[in-house]
Amino acid sequence: METEIQRLLDSLTDLRRKANANAVFGKPVASEGCTIIPVAEVSYAFEMGIEEEGAEEAAESGGGGSGGMNVRPLAVVEVTPESTSVRPIIDEQRLALAGALLAGWTVFWVAWALSKILSKQE
Repeated sequence: METEIQRLLDSLTDLRRKANANAVFGKPVASEGCTIIPVAEVSYAFEMGIEEEGAEEAAESGGGGSGGMNVRPLAVVEVTPESTSVRPIIDEQRLALAGALLAGWTVFWVAWALSKILSKQE
């Protein structure tokens, strides 16, 4: 069990080292008097479980763990001698999915309302 706990602590130390501003702000790229700095959202997930056998049996334990990381571009910071601006990056797939869900929700409620209105007229 001490080995599993040590692995957990090592993983958390590694995660803390990686979770910093460098994971969010990319390296600046300069071209023709304009500097572009990419900005991203970075999220980490970590899970570990330890299962211990009953007290009568030999002191054996088992466990496992997993982890993951998600990176999503958010924007770019554009720096020129005249100004600095933030240009958001639009996730077109997420926007299309939201539109499709809104359309489906609207059709459902219109159909429900019409069915109630028409059933009262009969």
